[in-house]
Parts: sequence; structure tokens; C-alpha cells
Amino acid sequence: MNSEHFVRLALDILKCSQKELAGKLGVSSTQISKWKKGEHMSDDMEKKFRKITNIGEYSPLLVEWAGSVSNAEKWDRLMHFIADRVHGRAETGYVTTPLLDEEGFLCEETIDTLEKMGLSAPKSFPVELDINYENTDDEETEDLWDSISNNPHSSIIEKIYNSLNDVYGFYAAYVDELIQDEGLDIYSTDAINIMYSLMSLAACKIEIDSATAPNFRQFRYEVEKDYENWLSQLKLLAFRAGIPLRAELLQMVYDSADDLSVAAEAESLDLNKSRIHPDIYMNEILTGMRIIHQVLPVIMEKLEITDFELDESALHIGR
Repeated sequence: MNSEHFVRLALDILKCSQKELAGKLGVSSTQISKWKKGEHMSDDMEKKFRKITNIGEYSPLLVEWAGSVSNAEKWDRLMHFIADRVHGRAETGYVTTPLLDEEGFLCEETIDTLEKMGLSAPKSFPVELDINYENTDDEETEDLWDSISNNPHSSIIEKIYNSLNDVYGFYAAYVDELIQDEGLDIYSTDAINIMYSLMSLAACKIEIDSATAPNFRQFRYEVEKDYENWLSQLKLLAFRAGIPLRAELLQMVYDSADDLSVAAEAESLDLNKSRIHPDIYMNEILTGMRIIHQVLPVIMEKLEITDFELDESALHIGR
């Protein structure tokens, strides 16, 4: 994913041609073209790009989006500040792991989501948000959140993270145990994408002006369609394995973030102990019917019942 961003960033920072960049790296111009198209880049080559661009350990996507290493540092700090505070607001009973950013992909996933929604990159880092977030009194903190809410980028980021609390809560409550079930072998199916695209799904559930994010409707359509397919596949695998579902998994797609939060909290409080999704009952009914269809003809044959006629009127409710 980063190879194309490394190349574009290097060309921009070094103000050189593709051929000159190839010379600096000791590769061919053809290889540069392949990286621009997304071909995988080795760890050693990434280190070379980081050295010649002086971006340190920051994501090239973040630096390119922010416009400079200095601004990348500020956006990185702001995104993690918002994530930390939003994480503390979760009411689902589950830890929103993506907001803890233990794997270091929070900024990349956030920017990737914003770009797919059609949100343009910021021209600069907002001056009003360039402060020390940790050393603020109550009044300053209130002013800070007002500034976050009034900025088009930080306000949307906050909304997405809030929504992610709820979406991830439902995922943790009802879906994750199926994903992790080794017997279902989810990692060899497309359903594994459920766990990797949760921020995109969370973004689908926020309210946003089309002028701010012109691609939002198409983005939401594609993400929801993908999740319908992935969740349906997961349901089918669980059904075949006889694993009961405690909720309709497609709620992740169709329900609001608030409704998902309520459903997750109910599970965390053990309020769903006696509830099993209707699919498991349907499986029992179908199994019973198949047994009857096999056994009944044998019984009738042994009893020498040959003139039986079905009274269909007795099958209808009412008159």
C-alpha cells in the first residue's frame, strides 16, 4: 500500500525526475513505475526511501496527505488525542481496540477512509489546534473541542471514531468469536475482511455533507454491499457448523451506530443469555422434517397403509 506513496512523496520532496530518483536508489525507471502502481516494496528499500525523504517513522501516506513532515507530526498527535478521548466515551462494554492503535495503523486507516469518501487533503494544519493537548484546563479543553468540531477534517475524524466505538462493540460482542473460530477457517475466505474494514463501515454511519465528501454515497454503497456479502458468507459457515448466532449479523450493516451500541451493551451485560438467533431453530426444524420424510414412508409401509389421502384443508389457519 505504501510503495506508491513513497514514490510520489520522494518525487515531490526531492524535486527530481523519475529517472533521477531511480539513480539515487540504484534501481531502474521501470521499477519506479511498478512501485507507483502499487507493487510491493522490500523493507530495505523502504528504509532507503525514508532516508532520502527524511520522514522518519511516519507513514508516507500521512506525510503526503498532511503536506510536510512537520504537519504529519501534528496530525498524528491530534488523531491519537481524539482517539484516546473518544475511546474513553465507549458505552458498549467492550474495548475499542483499533482506537488504541497497538499496531500503528490508525492514521493510515483514517486518511484512507477520508480519501475514499472524497474529502480533500488539508492545505495546512489548523493554528487553533496546534497546542499542547495534555496541559489544558477545563475552559481550554472546552475551547479545544469546539475547535475540533469546527474544523472539517478533525470533526469528521471525531465522528468516525465515535461511530467506530459502536461498530466495534457490536463486532466484539457477536462477530469476533466466529472470525476467530479455527473450525470455520475464516482466514481463507473473503469474510476475513470484516475485521479489517471496520473503520470504513463506521464512517458509513455518520452524517456528512455531500459538498464536504462528494464520494460519500458511492463509498457507503460499496462498503455496505461488501459487508452484506462478507456477513452472509460468515452466517452460512456458522449455520453449516451448527453454531448458534445470538444476533442477526447483518445488523452491522443496516442498524445505526447507536442501535449497535445498545445491542453490544446488552451482550456485555449478559442480557442475551437465553436468546438464540432464529437460524438455529430453523436448522432444527429442517433436520426434524428431513427425518420425518425418511421415516414416515417406512412406518406406513409396515402398517400397510396404502389408501391415505392428505386433507389439505386441515393445514390452513382459520376458515
